[in-house]
Amino acid sequence: MAQGLLLVISGPSGVGKGTICKALRERNHEIVYSISATTRLPRPGEVDGVSYYFLSPQEFLEALEKGDFLEWAQVYGNYYGTPAWFVEEQLAVGRNVILEIDMQGAMKVKQTYPHGVFIFVLPPSQEELARRLIGRCTDAKDVIAKRLAAWKEEMKTIDNYDYAVVNDEVELAVKKIEAIIEAERCRVARRNRD
Repeated sequence: MAQGLLLVISGPSGVGKGTICKALRERNHEIVYSISATTRLPRPGEVDGVSYYFLSPQEFLEALEKGDFLEWAQVYGNYYGTPAWFVEEQLAVGRNVILEIDMQGAMKVKQTYPHGVFIFVLPPSQEELARRLIGRCTDAKDVIAKRLAAWKEEMKTIDNYDYAVVNDEVELAVKKIEAIIEAERCRVARRNRD
């Protein structure tokens, strides 16, 4: 059985990473979504153990001390981390795993798992990104302003990724990522590693 692919998907807040990952999983049932742990409060409709593992700061730091995370980061005042056990278990049985994480976390994963497939999702423009952040109605104006201010710095990290996908239309972005997965499965170097 071939090892699964670790797909690391990052991009600016509001670019549509979650929407893309959801559509990708709906079309490809062999892809498993890695649920992150976070100390931020749940947004409306989010469910513990489904959307995220919602932890108190103390619970998160205790898990961190035990080495329970593949990567972790502090973003906008909250901790986020990827439970290592789940990812390793799924890859070992040949399932593809998606990590939808910020750029800091992606670079930590790249250090420990360089054979991952790193995909940066871009907005069509900064104006469209602002429209999406405002339109989702989940953040206060000051949070939106911080996220837009961070956009230019986040864009500087794109060279650390294997692929860049513009999310101008979700269906097209999903098709591009499916093509990336197929291309990665055909890589000679990857076939020799498995």
